[in-house]
Amino acid sequence: MNVRNCRKCGKLFNHIMGAPICPACKDALEKSFQEVKKYIRENRMADIMEVAEACEVEVSQIKQWIREDRLEFTEDSPVKIPCENCGEMIRSGKYCEKCKREMTNNLSSVMEKPKKAIESPKKAQPTGNKMRFLDRDM
Repeated sequence: MNVRNCRKCGKLFNHIMGAPICPACKDALEKSFQEVKKYIRENRMADIMEVAEACEVEVSQIKQWIREDRLEFTEDSPVKIPCENCGEMIRSGKYCEKCKREMTNNLSSVMEKPKKAIESPKKAQPTGNKMRFLDRDM
Protein backbone atom coordinates (compact mmCIF):
# COMPACT_ATOMS: atom_id res chain seq x y z
CA MET A 1 0.00 0.00 0.00
CA ASN A 2 1.40 3.36 -1.03
CA VAL A 3 -0.08 6.05 1.23
CA ARG A 4 0.74 9.68 0.45
CA ASN A 5 -0.36 13.18 1.29
CA CYS A 6 -2.32 14.98 -1.40
CA ARG A 7 -0.28 17.74 -3.01
CA LYS A 8 -3.30 20.05 -3.06
CA CYS A 9 -5.16 19.53 0.24
CA GLY A 10 -2.72 17.51 2.36
CA LYS A 11 -5.10 14.60 3.09
CA LEU A 12 -3.74 11.06 3.25
CA PHE A 13 -4.84 8.78 0.43
CA ASN A 14 -3.86 5.51 -1.23
CA HIS A 15 -1.71 6.54 -4.21
CA ILE A 16 -1.82 4.15 -7.14
CA MET A 17 -0.36 6.10 -10.05
CA GLY A 18 -0.13 9.52 -11.64
CA ALA A 19 0.14 12.82 -9.83
CA PRO A 20 0.01 12.58 -6.02
CA ILE A 21 -3.47 14.11 -5.78
CA CYS A 22 -6.36 12.60 -3.82
CA PRO A 23 -9.51 11.52 -5.71
CA ALA A 24 -11.52 14.52 -4.43
CA CYS A 25 -8.91 17.03 -5.66
CA LYS A 26 -8.56 15.11 -8.93
CA ASP A 27 -12.31 15.41 -9.51
CA ALA A 28 -12.22 19.13 -8.70
CA LEU A 29 -9.30 19.59 -11.12
CA GLU A 30 -11.17 17.76 -13.88
CA LYS A 31 -14.22 19.95 -13.25
CA SER A 32 -12.00 23.04 -13.57
CA PHE A 33 -10.55 21.66 -16.80
CA GLN A 34 -14.02 21.22 -18.30
CA GLU A 35 -14.90 24.76 -17.23
CA VAL A 36 -11.75 26.17 -18.86
CA LYS A 37 -12.40 24.18 -22.02
CA LYS A 38 -15.97 25.52 -22.22
CA TYR A 39 -14.80 29.11 -21.61
CA ILE A 40 -12.20 28.83 -24.38
CA ARG A 41 -14.80 27.52 -26.83
CA GLU A 42 -17.08 30.45 -26.06
CA ASN A 43 -14.31 33.09 -25.96
CA ARG A 44 -11.84 32.14 -28.68
CA MET A 45 -9.85 35.38 -28.48
CA ALA A 46 -9.36 35.35 -24.69
CA ASP A 47 -5.75 35.42 -23.51
CA ILE A 48 -4.40 33.07 -20.86
CA MET A 49 -4.72 35.60 -18.01
CA GLU A 50 -8.37 36.27 -18.87
CA VAL A 51 -9.12 32.53 -18.95
CA ALA A 52 -7.36 32.01 -15.61
CA GLU A 53 -9.24 34.83 -13.92
CA ALA A 54 -12.63 33.92 -15.37
CA CYS A 55 -12.33 30.25 -14.42
CA GLU A 56 -10.40 30.81 -11.17
CA VAL A 57 -7.57 28.52 -12.27
CA GLU A 58 -3.85 29.20 -12.02
CA VAL A 59 -2.05 30.17 -15.21
CA SER A 60 0.51 27.42 -14.53
CA GLN A 61 -2.28 24.83 -14.50
CA ILE A 62 -3.59 26.04 -17.86
CA LYS A 63 -0.05 25.89 -19.28
CA GLN A 64 0.32 22.34 -17.95
CA TRP A 65 -2.89 21.29 -19.75
CA ILE A 66 -1.53 22.88 -22.94
CA ARG A 67 1.80 21.02 -22.56
CA GLU A 68 -0.11 17.76 -22.00
CA ASP A 69 -2.03 18.38 -25.27
CA ARG A 70 -5.31 18.46 -23.38
CA LEU A 71 -5.94 22.05 -24.50
CA GLU A 72 -5.26 23.43 -27.95
CA PHE A 73 -5.99 26.90 -29.20
CA THR A 74 -6.93 28.13 -32.67
CA GLU A 75 -4.32 29.69 -34.97
CA ASP A 76 -5.66 33.19 -34.40
CA SER A 77 -5.77 32.81 -30.60
CA PRO A 78 -3.37 34.97 -28.58
CA VAL A 79 -2.65 32.00 -26.27
CA LYS A 80 0.64 30.38 -27.14
CA ILE A 81 3.48 28.83 -25.16
CA PRO A 82 7.18 28.55 -26.06
CA CYS A 83 8.65 25.36 -27.51
CA GLU A 84 10.79 23.74 -24.81
CA ASN A 85 13.66 23.34 -27.28
CA CYS A 86 13.90 26.47 -29.43
CA GLY A 87 11.42 28.91 -27.86
CA GLU A 88 9.15 29.28 -30.92
CA MET A 89 5.56 29.99 -29.87
CA ILE A 90 3.25 26.97 -30.24
CA ARG A 91 -0.45 26.28 -29.60
CA SER A 92 -0.14 22.93 -27.86
CA GLY A 93 2.37 20.30 -26.72
CA LYS A 94 6.00 20.65 -25.71
CA TYR A 95 7.79 21.08 -29.03
CA CYS A 96 7.23 22.87 -32.33
CA GLU A 97 6.91 20.86 -35.54
CA LYS A 98 10.48 21.68 -36.61
CA CYS A 99 11.96 20.39 -33.32
CA LYS A 100 9.77 17.28 -33.42
CA ARG A 101 11.02 16.54 -36.94
CA GLU A 102 14.66 17.08 -35.92
CA MET A 103 14.29 14.81 -32.89
CA THR A 104 12.68 12.11 -35.00
CA ASN A 105 15.48 12.34 -37.58
CA ASN A 106 18.14 12.24 -34.84
CA LEU A 107 16.56 9.19 -33.24
CA SER A 108 16.24 7.39 -36.57
CA SER A 109 19.87 8.06 -37.44
CA VAL A 110 21.01 6.75 -34.04
CA MET A 111 19.08 3.54 -34.40
CA GLU A 112 20.94 1.49 -36.95
CA LYS A 113 19.12 -0.93 -39.14
CA PRO A 114 20.14 -4.52 -38.44
CA LYS A 115 22.98 -5.60 -40.66
CA LYS A 116 23.23 -9.06 -42.09
CA ALA A 117 25.73 -11.17 -40.24
CA ILE A 118 28.91 -11.55 -42.21
CA GLU A 119 29.28 -15.19 -42.90
CA SER A 120 32.72 -16.53 -42.14
CA PRO A 121 34.00 -19.21 -44.44
CA LYS A 122 33.12 -22.59 -43.02
CA LYS A 123 35.94 -24.96 -42.28
CA ALA A 124 35.93 -28.05 -44.35
CA GLN A 125 34.56 -30.97 -42.41
CA PRO A 126 37.09 -33.75 -42.05
CA THR A 127 36.15 -36.92 -43.77
CA GLY A 128 36.55 -40.28 -42.22
CA ASN A 129 35.65 -41.69 -38.87
CA LYS A 130 38.39 -40.26 -36.66
CA MET A 131 37.83 -39.82 -32.96
CA ARG A 132 38.42 -36.34 -31.54
CA PHE A 133 39.29 -35.42 -27.92
CA LEU A 134 38.27 -31.95 -26.74
CA ASP A 135 40.12 -31.80 -23.42
CA ARG A 136 43.37 -33.28 -24.62
CA ASP A 137 46.46 -31.07 -24.93
CA MET A 138 48.30 -31.43 -28.13
